[in-house]
Amino acid sequence: MQASVHSFDLDRRCGQVLLDTGRLVPFDAEVFDGSGLRHLRLGQRVSIDVEGDPEAADARLARLWIVGIGPGEVIR
Repeated sequence: MQASVHSFDLDRRCGQVLLDTGRLVPFDAEVFDGSGLRHLRLGQRVSIDVEGDPEAADARLARLWIVGIGPGEVIR
């Protein structure tokens, strides 16, 4: 699944992504730290895995990455 970065706090290493459905889903520092990324910019497209139903009120990101960046990612 893909989403757009809606907010990102570099000091706290957390933020929110905006799903294509318009739903905001938060992510914490642990998810960002596992991404292998150093920074995110607003509007940037990212690939995500969501725990549970992405449309549920308690949805949270399990994984965040950009294809081709990070361990095991191949640029296509």
